[in-house]
Amino acid sequence: MEVLLGKEVDVVVDRPLGSKSPNHGTVYPLNFGFLPKYFTREKPIKAYVIGEFEPLESFTGYVVALVERLNKPGCKVVVAKDKDKYTKAQIEALIEFREQYHQSTVVTEV
Repeated sequence: MEVLLGKEVDVVVDRPLGSKSPNHGTVYPLNFGFLPKYFTREKPIKAYVIGEFEPLESFTGYVVALVERLNKPGCKVVVAKDKDKYTKAQIEALIEFREQYHQSTVVTEV
């Protein structure tokens, strides 16, 4: 997964900013979707989109972080328009709404 860090990717947004999770009722404070060209265990890699403040259907940006869950297989990515705009602490704060329920670690460098 580390090969994706810094790479430009396309995201299909299936949970736009302000939408509710179908499973938990959580309101998404950011856009969330998947990378249609990248798979793990035969499923598209899921992606948080940060720094965009309106609901989106799709987005092209750079992978600025990996989110590895220690209690669940697989990995998510964090995608932003700019490669170097966010610190690790800022990224952790932006995705905490979801990751607080998991043992996860954010990787921003290889």
